[in-house]
Amino acid sequence: MEKSRKEKIKEKLTFKYRFVVLNEDTFEERFSFKLNRLNAFVFGGIFSVLLISLTILFITLTPLKEYIQGYSSSEMQKETTDLVYKVDSLNQILSVNDLYIENIQQVLKGEIKRVTFNKDSVLRQFQIDEIDFAPSSVDSLFREEVEQMDRFSVFQQAKKNTDIVFSSPIKGQITEQYDDQEKHFAVDIAVDQDTPVKTVADGTVIFTGFTADTGYVIVIEHGQGFTSIYKHNASIFKEQGALVKSGEVIASAGSTGNFSTGAHLHFELWNDGYPVNPTNYINFD
Repeated sequence: MEKSRKEKIKEKLTFKYRFVVLNEDTFEERFSFKLNRLNAFVFGGIFSVLLISLTILFITLTPLKEYIQGYSSSEMQKETTDLVYKVDSLNQILSVNDLYIENIQQVLKGEIKRVTFNKDSVLRQFQIDEIDFAPSSVDSLFREEVEQMDRFSVFQQAKKNTDIVFSSPIKGQITEQYDDQEKHFAVDIAVDQDTPVKTVADGTVIFTGFTADTGYVIVIEHGQGFTSIYKHNASIFKEQGALVKSGEVIASAGSTGNFSTGAHLHFELWNDGYPVNPTNYINFD
């Protein structure tokens, strides 16, 4: 009985049917063909596979795929790649800036000791008593020769060949001049309490903070190796990382810090890591 069932199934699959197309009016035969169920299944399967394959290729190789949810456009992929590279570059720049700012903060807080300045200086290094500043005879002759040639030492002047035009940070009377012999690498300008303090040139704020000795301090980097420092402020109006324009108000003058004896601005100007005389670049009158 089992055998007869298989034979019946095989007979159904292989039984041939003849399909004829006739003219409706004349009943004339146009064409005909024979087909069994097995052939229909085979042709149907092949046709389905080809149709699915062609559809997949058409969607994959044409812009049509961009209209399907889940696919991103080629332009979006390009923009995403560019953004990834930009973010990576910015992360590297931020890492360098963070390290630079961290070092500046350590210098301003006295954690890095490089040079012994007076009570208002930014950098502190070693005990001045440990250093022998007595010049030798050769050194004295050399210094005299350099001064006669109208040149300068590192702590007296810096290069004046700069494209930066500096403006006065505040108007007032200079009560203490820049003096490298006394290690006072700044000018002190007496003003009224809360007088606006302005930045001397375009730049970036690289440090803001408060110290017990110098009160509220703000440091601005101007490019070409120049950095300006403003101390003993009553308050600071800018945050670290802010971009400032020349003449923009950044703080108000005051008398904060243990080393201040009255309302004034303690202003320092540095070039390539060395203090310079601000009066060589700025007219405070």
